[in-house]
Amino acid sequence: MNDTAPTMSWSINEVARASGVTSRTLRHYHAIGLLDPAWTADGGRRHYEQEQLLRLQRILLLRELGLGLDAIGEILETQGGAGTVDVLRRHRSWLLAERDRIDRLVATVEDTMTTLEKGGTMTANSMFAGFEQNPYEDEARSRFGDQAIDDATVRMRGWSKDQAEQARSGFRTVLSALTALRADGVPVGDPRVQEAIDEHYRWICLFWTPNRSAYEGLADLYVDDERFRQNIGQGDDALVEYVRDAMKVYARERLA
Repeated sequence: MNDTAPTMSWSINEVARASGVTSRTLRHYHAIGLLDPAWTADGGRRHYEQEQLLRLQRILLLRELGLGLDAIGEILETQGGAGTVDVLRRHRSWLLAERDRIDRLVATVEDTMTTLEKGGTMTANSMFAGFEQNPYEDEARSRFGDQAIDDATVRMRGWSKDQAEQARSGFRTVLSALTALRADGVPVGDPRVQEAIDEHYRWICLFWTPNRSAYEGLADLYVDDERFRQNIGQGDDALVEYVRDAMKVYARERLA
């Protein structure tokens, strides 16, 4: 009698449903060597086992921390010799640090509410405890003007829960789709690319509403400014140029 339990596996569609990661993105992860399937069935259908699901979990954890795919690949390569539990323990520490940061902000807001309800006043230091300074705010005000930044702040205060979530994850979702489309050789004028860019434009409109000229200017900024180029492309300048070119097609065809 064979007591060895059969190895459980999941198809690419099952993994997509469970993780919320699209099948296209999983295929892209395979293409760039970030997540290989355990095996491939006849017809090319990918299948994954527990080892691959654990790796996907690590990828998603690192993406939640705002890292690009190149950086994630480097981290996973570095962690290759470490035990899975040790790696997850490290990710847990990162997530707990982020939770602590959010908790500090929540505490500041609650203290402010309590003080105002009691008719008291707060010191400047206590009122801004836990806030991190935005290093780009002064530059943004200089580039776009105080009114534009103040208007964006007003919009942010009025966000619904869904809009806040869209603001947090929207760009990452769009970039993931564009990365996969570029990897498949899809031209920037293709309707699938332009659909992704439309999502990007709607994400931008959470903060401000650019016209054709302003949206084209933002597209150029993504490539011309080293900080944007590095943050978006993570060393893949051709990807940033692909995003720029797709944005310019969108601006010409859909914006006034």
